[in-house]
Amino acid sequence: MERITISLDTELAAEFDRLIAERGYQNRSEAVRDVLRAHLEAARQNRGDATHCVANLSYVYNHHERDLAERLTALQHGQHDLTVASMHAHLDHENCLESVFLRGPTAAVRAFADALVAERGVRHGQLNLIDVDVDGGRAHGHGYRPAGSGHGHVHLKPKT
Repeated sequence: MERITISLDTELAAEFDRLIAERGYQNRSEAVRDVLRAHLEAARQNRGDATHCVANLSYVYNHHERDLAERLTALQHGQHDLTVASMHAHLDHENCLESVFLRGPTAAVRAFADALVAERGVRHGQLNLIDVDVDGGRAHGHGYRPAGSGHGHVHLKPKT
């Protein structure tokens, strides 16, 4: 671990300390690391450097909307290679909250999320995306096996 020193004006330091207390950080270092991770992640995504990702797509929809539940399910089945799992919760008599866990090429995940949220009747869609390094199986003693070699899975390691 590398140690760095920064200087902050008094007001900025006090505001940062309030944020640390509100979010329950144990110390300034962990809070700074999280702020840096968030900004580095945003920069990678803005540059288009995030080639593979894991993501959570959450959205609210009215289950009385004609055929909407079937359309959403069909979209997920159509992208079964991206869709890892989903969770469904009833909010009231009309509205449901779904959370879909995704992984794969970032462009494909974004396109899928955009298509799903654009469905008539879907509201409040939000994609939380984290880019990852893809390891084809070298970790944990699996040995390297190229795609299609029967390894069956890859390891996805979040960056930073």
